[in-house]
Amino acid sequence: MVLWAFSPFQQGNGVNKQHKVLIANRGEIAVRIIQACRKLGLDFVCVHTAEDACSGHVALARELGGEKSLYRISSYHDANELLSVADESAATAVHPGYGFFAEDFRFARRVTERSRPLVFLGPSWRVIRDLGDKINTKRLARSLGVPTVPGSDRPVYDELEAEKIARSLFDFQMQQGIARPLVLVKASAGGGGMGIEEVYDIDMFRQVYRRIRNYAMRQFKDEGVLIEQRVKDFNHLEVQVLSDRSGRRPVHFGTRNCSIQSTGRQKRLEVAPGFDPSSIRYDFDAKALLDEIVMHSLNMARKVGYDSVGTWEWIVTRDGHPFLMEVNTRIQVENGVSAAISRVKGREVDLIAEQIRTGLGEPLGYTQEDITFHGVGVEYRIIAEDPDNGFSPWVGDIDRFSWEEHDWCRVHTHVPPVSAEAPYTIPTEFDPNLALAIIWGRDLAEVSANGLAFLETLRLEGHDGKGEPLKSNVEFLKKKTERILRF
Repeated sequence: MVLWAFSPFQQGNGVNKQHKVLIANRGEIAVRIIQACRKLGLDFVCVHTAEDACSGHVALARELGGEKSLYRISSYHDANELLSVADESAATAVHPGYGFFAEDFRFARRVTERSRPLVFLGPSWRVIRDLGDKINTKRLARSLGVPTVPGSDRPVYDELEAEKIARSLFDFQMQQGIARPLVLVKASAGGGGMGIEEVYDIDMFRQVYRRIRNYAMRQFKDEGVLIEQRVKDFNHLEVQVLSDRSGRRPVHFGTRNCSIQSTGRQKRLEVAPGFDPSSIRYDFDAKALLDEIVMHSLNMARKVGYDSVGTWEWIVTRDGHPFLMEVNTRIQVENGVSAAISRVKGREVDLIAEQIRTGLGEPLGYTQEDITFHGVGVEYRIIAEDPDNGFSPWVGDIDRFSWEEHDWCRVHTHVPPVSAEAPYTIPTEFDPNLALAIIWGRDLAEVSANGLAFLETLRLEGHDGKGEPLKSNVEFLKKKTERILRF
């Protein structure tokens, strides 16, 4: 089977073509939202800051929508400015992408309840509020019999109470024979690896607790802290869920493994499906485990009336015990690798387009029985960073960025065509993410070979202000390709 040989699945005929989508984001995700709007026959409007004037999402918006589709703003974080653009451009819906306002229930509520209401192309604000809180999610999960990491199931604001919980977790681990117990201190309102520290020594707990509490207040305006047992030697798995506005018919697009990360717990390589028992031997029944976490994820989605794209994040121990970590109420960076192995009624699926059309009120139009899975997908996050120096960001100009075209490969990027005469300067205001490469193969061996072939022929060159050459994570990705889906 050849990846992407099918015509794309595109329900879309019932979408009201009078809608215009404000894309409240930048870079690669803005490019893909533009493309999804075009597939659905929808008008769009884009925003950009001065630093992003040369970004590919700006060029594509100008090409497909003309100057009327572009508005310059001072910040992607300014809700007032974004909504002013929505009013001036007569937009009827807002797509937040990921990051920025994607999981801000207050923004989603404001968008939908203002005097000129807009459609928020994400879950309803109540769902974002309820699932965005780790504590609330943990309580809901436990009420449904979903396994969660041992620890507190409500925000802890009192230092003495927090220390008591931590001591009980240290004692519990010692009883289990864990030689070096470990506790996580987490901001309950955080996400994406933010606001988390490890504590190996109970005598250091109070100091760490105070630091995380203060960080949580600064970043999330909520001092709530979650105390959990640190589960070591695990894989990070995710379940991709989608539902229409009814919230009654959630389906899944399989699992993915996101265990290859930077030292700061930021994902760098994702694989779908989450395990491959056909070619790797695990110390547990991998198929049964994948079925279990999918079942739990869908049960939770039905319980809360989930009504958009979302991701249920899990950790799985070496002996096959799953624990729900959190729910991400947004489209994720790695949505494309799940789409790569999925077919709806035999055709390719675009999860961003599905999020938009169902968000605008169109029924899902298919059931789980219509979704099939084929092959293995890998997503590489190509980033200007130095893995040998703590994955520190690299700043400078890109002079060359090219790759060989294959029917098993897609590259999503906001980096425009470049040359030594016309380089692209990476904006220092944002993370130096350059592209996503999504690779497909009929099995794990083939996708690994295809991935290495792509990385070997990738040409990424540039220089900083001192003339030093560009640093990237390409070699890191090559090394990690040999370890995908293994503990």
